[in-house]
Amino acid sequence: MASKKTASEGGLFETFKTIVYALLLAGVIRTLFFQPFWIPSGSMKDTLLIGDFLFVNKMAYGYSRHSCPFSICPFSGRILGSEPERGDVIVFRHPVNGTDFIKRLVGLPGDRVQMQEGVLYINGQRIPQEPAGTFTETFRQQGPMGHLPRCENGPVGLGAECTKSRFIETFPDGSTHAILNITDDRFGDTTPVFEVPQGNYFFMGDNRDNSQDSRFARSVGGVGFVPFENLIGRADRVTFSSAGSSMLAFWTWRSDRYFKRID
Repeated sequence: MASKKTASEGGLFETFKTIVYALLLAGVIRTLFFQPFWIPSGSMKDTLLIGDFLFVNKMAYGYSRHSCPFSICPFSGRILGSEPERGDVIVFRHPVNGTDFIKRLVGLPGDRVQMQEGVLYINGQRIPQEPAGTFTETFRQQGPMGHLPRCENGPVGLGAECTKSRFIETFPDGSTHAILNITDDRFGDTTPVFEVPQGNYFFMGDNRDNSQDSRFARSVGGVGFVPFENLIGRADRVTFSSAGSSMLAFWTWRSDRYFKRID
């Protein structure tokens, strides 16, 4: 009996070790290579929806003090990785309050970026926008924070259709992505020229009239220019998406967004 008990205890111990090692491995992978991110706001619609869950590739641009634990990577600046490219969807750390943001990279170091009546200009060149239908959603509270969407056809009542004009924008390198528009007469629609300093980047949300991004000063809730070292990683695919108030509410998961590529 003693030997059977010892064998049983040994089996339980081995199982426990396996679980611990698996958790440690998952922790290392999460810390060094990927970071989970749940979309909390509508600033990147319709590329990203509230409730999209994704993993950020932390190796895309190498390691920085924001993407690697200090005890493992005791350095300032960034090592390894490639240069960020215009059009990448990136998670970065807010330069002042440390909050994680996700936006599209629009302006590279040295670029001149401006908005004129809702149209983007980079280095004096107008960035083409082609009409691409209408983005439609239900006007109701979204996500755990209960945000209500802004509507081009608003104001509308709860449960009504909320629409925004959709366009395909084409960057100078030929890459394309969708953007949404509500109005052309707000501050973010016509701006001064922003000259992106060396070592910094200019970000914008695809939902152009519902995004506090680099067009807005940090003093009014924007992010301003974002230093290279604040970049955490690139978002490449949505893993799954929940239309409810919790990502655990599997009955609200959007079946059309499993492993959806982020363009």
